[in-house]
Amino acid sequence: MRTLFSHLNRLLGWTRHSFYILSAFVLTCGLIIYIWRPLAEEYLAYMDWSGAWWLWLDWLLIGVFLFMSLLIMAKADLRADLKLIFVATLGGLVIESWGTQTSLWVYYTAERPPLWIIPAWPIAALSTDRLARCCDWLLRRLWAAARLAPLAPPILRSVYGLIFAPFLALLLAFTAPTFAKPLTGMAVILCIFLILTPPDQRKMSIVFIAGAALGYFLELWGTTRECWTYYTLQKPPLFAVLAHGMASVAFWRTQLVLEKLYEKRIPLLRRFSPPLARRARDMDHHSPPF
Repeated sequence: MRTLFSHLNRLLGWTRHSFYILSAFVLTCGLIIYIWRPLAEEYLAYMDWSGAWWLWLDWLLIGVFLFMSLLIMAKADLRADLKLIFVATLGGLVIESWGTQTSLWVYYTAERPPLWIIPAWPIAALSTDRLARCCDWLLRRLWAAARLAPLAPPILRSVYGLIFAPFLALLLAFTAPTFAKPLTGMAVILCIFLILTPPDQRKMSIVFIAGAALGYFLELWGTTRECWTYYTLQKPPLFAVLAHGMASVAFWRTQLVLEKLYEKRIPLLRRFSPPLARRARDMDHHSPPF
């Protein structure tokens, strides 16, 4: 057991902060179950405890949360992660408010929005951050091995266009029934602004793909269990999956803005808040992200 733990520690790069984040994650889940006991009791009521109870367990949910638990622990650094947690919590609240107030999706509890779903956003954001760093590192190694550096600019432009042009078309088509509502207008304008002003096309594409990949399993669970339902009744709709990637991009871009504010207006916080650029430099030195 100790050998397995040491191998995981070396592979995932656990730090002291990793266990702080995991403890906060477990505590948050416990508080949600305690505060919203009726939801937990309703779920447990469906299980047949007299027979093969393990067949009634939601293995997709368990698998997703175990995977995210390992990801959020990888090379955790609270000085940088707290900003992402803050941004994703507020961003998740805004996104859920927009979707439920415009009836693009509804929760089975009919809350608009349900507060118990908000903590899932920072957990997913931290997981996407780790996944994006891993993909970034792998792509750098493959890029260097294939000696494709001279072709980088045109390839990046093509990939960026192939990712975000279809997403923008899906965004306009999916939200069309709610164009008359101000929240939808603001959401569409924000997405267009983010797409047209990329600070780093490669990193933005990677963050989008990582967010969408994780979002697929989250949306698959939520829609097939009818925890939430989209107006199109798809399980899940392609737009909802890709929207997780766009949300991840928005959180990352907001982080960059916070970094600039910290650097320019609050110099004393530099020692307590390592910039995202430092993490990028760490990945450039051919060491695995975790």
